[in-house]
Amino acid sequence: MITLRNITLRRGTKIVLDDASVTLQPGEKIGLVGRNGAGKSSLFALLTDRLQSDKGEVDIPRQWAVGEVAQNMPETEMPATDYVLEGDIRLMAARQALAEAEAAEDGHAMADAHALLMDAGAFDAKPRAQALLMGLGFKGEQVDAPVNSFSGGWRMRLQLARALMCPADLMLLDEPTNHLDLDALVWLEAWLQRYEGTLIIISHDREFLDAITKVTLHLDEAKLMRYGGNYTAFESMRAERMVLQQAAFGKQQDRIAHLQKFIDRFKAKASKAKQAQSRVKALERMEKLAPVLASADFSFEFREPVSLPNPMLMFDEVACGYEVEGVENIIVRGINRSVLAGQRIGILGANGQGKSTVVKTVARMQRAMGGKITEGKGLSIGYFAQQEMDVLRPEEGPLSHMIRLAKEVSPGAREQELRDFLGQFRFVGEMVNQQVGSLSGGEKARLVLAMLVWQRPNLLLLDEPTNHLDLNTREALSMALNEFEGTVMLVSHDRALLREVCDEFWLVSKGVVGPFDGDLDDYQKWLLDQSKEAAKAAKEAAKKAAKLPAAAAPAPVVTAAPAPASVAAREDRKASGQARQRLAEQTKPMRKEMEGIDAKLNQLADERSALEAQLAAGSSTPVQIAELGKRLKAIHDELEAAELRWLELSAQVDAIQAAA
Repeated sequence: MITLRNITLRRGTKIVLDDASVTLQPGEKIGLVGRNGAGKSSLFALLTDRLQSDKGEVDIPRQWAVGEVAQNMPETEMPATDYVLEGDIRLMAARQALAEAEAAEDGHAMADAHALLMDAGAFDAKPRAQALLMGLGFKGEQVDAPVNSFSGGWRMRLQLARALMCPADLMLLDEPTNHLDLDALVWLEAWLQRYEGTLIIISHDREFLDAITKVTLHLDEAKLMRYGGNYTAFESMRAERMVLQQAAFGKQQDRIAHLQKFIDRFKAKASKAKQAQSRVKALERMEKLAPVLASADFSFEFREPVSLPNPMLMFDEVACGYEVEGVENIIVRGINRSVLAGQRIGILGANGQGKSTVVKTVARMQRAMGGKITEGKGLSIGYFAQQEMDVLRPEEGPLSHMIRLAKEVSPGAREQELRDFLGQFRFVGEMVNQQVGSLSGGEKARLVLAMLVWQRPNLLLLDEPTNHLDLNTREALSMALNEFEGTVMLVSHDRALLREVCDEFWLVSKGVVGPFDGDLDDYQKWLLDQSKEAAKAAKEAAKKAAKLPAAAAPAPVVTAAPAPASVAAREDRKASGQARQRLAEQTKPMRKEMEGIDAKLNQLADERSALEAQLAAGSSTPVQIAELGKRLKAIHDELEAAELRWLELSAQVDAIQAAA
């Protein structure tokens, strides 16, 4: 178990934990919650020995392996799968042990290393790593792409996959859903529900916490309080506790006032002095209860739009995409839809299908690749970018942003008015001049919200607005959107926000945009069905590839006049059959060699399993163990050589088929 006893932790002059104690049992799934800046990440650093407490003890079993998501962005040419595999510390240790044993030509050590590899699941490690990558949204062609070919958000997904690959007894996840879309989030949720170790999650996603956690740890005012239940249960229990605490505080204040009144009245009378002194001592001994000091909730509202054109937008055969070195890459085409005043549209779709591309096109951040977008008269767009820095300048402060915006939108605004407005979004004092590049993710998001509110838009385009927002701010955003009189188009992986705000959904999938007839539960079922169909199709394709080469395209038949349909069909079948026969003759020697290699691979795998079983039985002598280790090494080398040759032959067959 994990035990924190009377922990005090300071970061600079700030006390993060003050005499905090808590016990967490093995296998528990815990949600760590608290406002931004409360010290949740500092508690993670304490559990991983990156920070030392000023007082108290942290007790974690020494043999426990701890896994967490690294925050640094990797820069390496290593293939994505290999990078994720390195997260498996047991596998890496076993590989290192084998390499050292082979270098020393120590048969006994080689045998031990092979046993370690078997325990670490070395022979299915690569498929496991690729399954993690695919679950987190990577495509088949991306799993072996170099790490540094991915953008920042995708590299954070790689870091998450690497953490999940670690066979950890304790998993620490700090905002794991920030760079995920809804389908990847649903997959991660299911994966964590199956995880058997102890799990502590920092997250501001209510539904994610509710689905996974059974214990909630609340960090507030430097105190840790444990609640048995998920986030929704925690909210209910905490509200009840605060009511009881406030009632107890009120009763104590009444008791103190009563005692003080007696003391003040009778302390000067000789006949009552002894009784008065007794009450003074009772008052001194009384353990004073603190009043309930709940942090002030953050709230804001969107101002009434100047006008509400209807329709807001009309799409006529619109194509959306991006341009690279003058070459157009169209992702979504043929959009024929209208956006009306007052609509609340949630945009769904897997990552890479084009949700953000559609939003950026509507926001005028990039041009349409085809068709026409007709804007209603007086349309005013407020755009929240998924990457806040797309609309912010890192070297400027919040006040500079507001001054520049006010010159465009409301030239008559005074600086003090802008300072007061920023104060509503928790930018106070010198913080209004702090460089945006040094602000936290939550602070940047609040600044973008402030700029949106000031613009008085009638169409809000929100692309993942809840990244980095704490739960209080998310709830404030939800309330503000529900009271907003204009139109909302929302891309988000926050299911609570989608449920509370949107009354209809668009689905971006397979290059088109259409209505999705259902709610978020239906969408999650649809995602599951799509995943099953994709897996089934992949299996069938693999079976076909193993049995027969793909039929070559029929050779074109050139005739002076069109042939009758039946004659043309016979000619096509004949040409196709001849092409298949030529192709089969060309590839026959290679396929025959591949069949022989397959048989050899099966034979070597069976021998390896038998040798590993013999080692595991523990009945062999040291000499026999050494011989077994040498034979395992030889089998390993033979397997690698055979697999390499099989791949070479397969590539040759594919090349011949492609050229046919």
